[in-house]
Amino acid sequence: MESMLFESRDLARTEEFLNRAYTKMQIGGRAADVRTRISRAAAESISIDRIEIGFEMSYDADPLGKVCLCEVASGRITDHATDGWVDEFRPGDLVSFAPADRPFAGKIRRAAYTITMFDPALLTRVTGAGRKDDAAVRLLSHRPHSRTAAHQLSKTIAYLDQVLPNPAVKASPLVLASVSQLLASSVLAAFPNTAFPNTAMTDGADGRDARPPTVRRAVAFIESNLDQAITIADIATAAGVTVRAVQTAFQRHLGTTPLAHLRRLRLAEVRSELQGADPSACTVAEVAARWGFHHHGRMAAAYLDVYGELPSTTLAR
Repeated sequence: MESMLFESRDLARTEEFLNRAYTKMQIGGRAADVRTRISRAAAESISIDRIEIGFEMSYDADPLGKVCLCEVASGRITDHATDGWVDEFRPGDLVSFAPADRPFAGKIRRAAYTITMFDPALLTRVTGAGRKDDAAVRLLSHRPHSRTAAHQLSKTIAYLDQVLPNPAVKASPLVLASVSQLLASSVLAAFPNTAFPNTAMTDGADGRDARPPTVRRAVAFIESNLDQAITIADIATAAGVTVRAVQTAFQRHLGTTPLAHLRRLRLAEVRSELQGADPSACTVAEVAARWGFHHHGRMAAAYLDVYGELPSTTLAR
């Protein structure tokens, strides 16, 4: 379901909408108190919903089939039970609401909150796990490592909530890939998970693989695929090492990350295209979107830092 807005004071209508928008569920509450408002920003498999439940609503739901993050702004969500645990969420909490394949139940007590959902396969793809019969990546806890980790993820979600409605995001495969990678990487950085156990990046084979040949293979792959929606996992596979090894190799030998190097090369493509463009028939935003830059302000700042002028100046000249 793409971007939408739903408002209702009818319990049956609210239940019907929730079944259509999320999963099969039963809800309960006083019919006279019902007040529901839900707005959605969405692109491809990612959706961010801002929800206001202005009454005491119970819920008993089937599995969502997606990773579901919940950030509470006001009110409470109590007696939330899934996967063998029960918890209560208050303002400021950002949690993984339920595993994608588990049912859940609880009570919403006049709460405003954000629900962010996406395909679980995105976690596996961004890490490179799931290849060679490896298990899919799973979150190991419904709460982040720390308040700091939760705050960083909250900022990412707020940023994506502004970006997803932009038509340029939906029109560009590179932009969609960038947005998806950002969300998945932020989730993995915030929550304990099966992809990155708490060990040093340079330990064992990963450290031994972080050598110049690894960098050369990775750079060659990046340069050959600048116009493709590649991930850090794709880069690691092309280099024949793990994600951690290719990250360590880039930090050790180039002082950067694989994805930062990819963005720098795409920025050079933006400059090259602007230098040869007709200002009357082309805009900076159009060129930036073609090369995967979905935030014009950040792209312009990076461009200024590298080339000493704004992209609009390059185009005008």
